[in-house]
Amino acid sequence: MSDLLLYEREYWTRYVHIAGIDEVGRGCLFGDVVAAAVILPEGLVIEGINDSKKLSAKKRDTLYDLIMEQALAVGVGQVDAETIDRINIKQAARLAMKMALEQLVVTPQFLLVDAEKIDCDIPQLAIIKGDANSQSIAAASIVAKVTRDRLCEGFWNTAYPEYGIAIHKGYATKLHREQISIHGPTPLHRRSFLKNIEVEQLSLF
Repeated sequence: MSDLLLYEREYWTRYVHIAGIDEVGRGCLFGDVVAAAVILPEGLVIEGINDSKKLSAKKRDTLYDLIMEQALAVGVGQVDAETIDRINIKQAARLAMKMALEQLVVTPQFLLVDAEKIDCDIPQLAIIKGDANSQSIAAASIVAKVTRDRLCEGFWNTAYPEYGIAIHKGYATKLHREQISIHGPTPLHRRSFLKNIEVEQLSLF
């Protein structure tokens, strides 16, 4: 088990407020890319925090509530499918991260970012697999994942019930690809991502 406060402890010697930042939904065919920024109190350890992908939905929900209760500040940013198609997913993910950062009610003095660079003047460190190596980034990954999953299970699923969004969360599963081929894409589908699927389907015949 890696020490999830290794980076935080190093930078707490110089900075009080450190924000962890991560995004989810980068690989989805449908819906927004969602990012979160979380500032946790110095020295706080939240038991069970880990990369959101390694946790059950129930565990993520429990941790989400704990993070929301104990964080000094939480910000969330979303960038929609139309914008993703226009500026590309990498730029959209960065934009969502910047938007999440701007939503924080406490201004961080240092950023720990999951493998990205955010366009701002705050000093920052990009950490590869940050959500598995930093509690702050892992907390951000949980907030972003729960926020996005709730959109998938709620508003987006209600708007487009035939696509199974609540089940696959917008990823390119067999069910999702089949429903797109039957019903066509919705306004929330990322057209730039669907080109690959259309090519795949054409090559099957």
